[in-house]
Amino acid sequence: MASQDWFDKDFYKVLGVSKDVTDADLKKTYRKLARTHHPDSNQGDAGAEAKFKEISEAYAVLSDKEQRAEYDQIRAMGSGARFQAPGAGGGFEDVFSRFGGRGGAQTADFDDLFAMFGEQTGGRFGSGRFGQPSGGFRGFGGPQRGADVTARTTLDFQTAVRGETISLQGEDGKPFKVKIPAGVADGQKIRLRGRGRPSPDGGEPGDIVVAVAVRPHPVFTRDGLNLRVTVPVTFTEAALGATIEVPTLGGDPVKLRVAPGTPSGRVLRVKGRGVQTSKGTGDLLAEVQVAVPSHLDDKAREALERFHELESKENPRADLMSKARE
Repeated sequence: MASQDWFDKDFYKVLGVSKDVTDADLKKTYRKLARTHHPDSNQGDAGAEAKFKEISEAYAVLSDKEQRAEYDQIRAMGSGARFQAPGAGGGFEDVFSRFGGRGGAQTADFDDLFAMFGEQTGGRFGSGRFGQPSGGFRGFGGPQRGADVTARTTLDFQTAVRGETISLQGEDGKPFKVKIPAGVADGQKIRLRGRGRPSPDGGEPGDIVVAVAVRPHPVFTRDGLNLRVTVPVTFTEAALGATIEVPTLGGDPVKLRVAPGTPSGRVLRVKGRGVQTSKGTGDLLAEVQVAVPSHLDDKAREALERFHELESKENPRADLMSKARE
């Protein structure tokens, strides 16, 4: 930033805050503006990129106590003071008058003047602590965000469905607690905002990112918020109808009515016995599977053969074969 800009730019106005804004309110306002105008969220928008640069420059100065005090001193001089190129005439005496000298009447004020502006040999205005680099997006200035800390956990199926608070250890070796929300899915990532590594220059801290793996259940599977279970029934239960018991996850079994003539693959629904989350509650879906006996004694075989003689001779695959030829 050119020296002239310290007189012309109103950083308080850029951020929309008063001159007596607290550090907490300043940080809160900056974060809100940075999220809105960040170039990553406004791809190809030159205006948003310019605005992000402007608010980052303003926050880099006002969030630093020493820079803010120096900036307030400079602004207090008023717009009448101007830095001009040699030979342009005027300007310097207004600044020197602040240090008790006018037009060369005093010769020892250069050190005080440049110390006030934070200038050292070879330094320049406009990056970090005057003349020092600061972080930020593409070198725009402003504080850098702290690094994220990653962690992994493997949960049993029921814990993932019900939710639980667990203790983990991050890649940096530090333990922390994380609340696993009900219904977390295999492969999902949980982000703990602001609990990662601190910023190197006063910006937002990073996050903790927890990658979740869920062990499969021997009986139940997930279907969104619904739980699925395959329920075997006998041929006679499916043919004649029956009332059967169906397991639930972590609870007592429920009774379901299988209607006469129920085929394999039919799904029976138990309302409200699925995954319960803040976004809703799923159902338990019980898929009927007709179990074919692998061993028959003589009496059972004879009875089944008599049934075969009496059952309809209609080919159950006739419709399938007809459609296959289309």
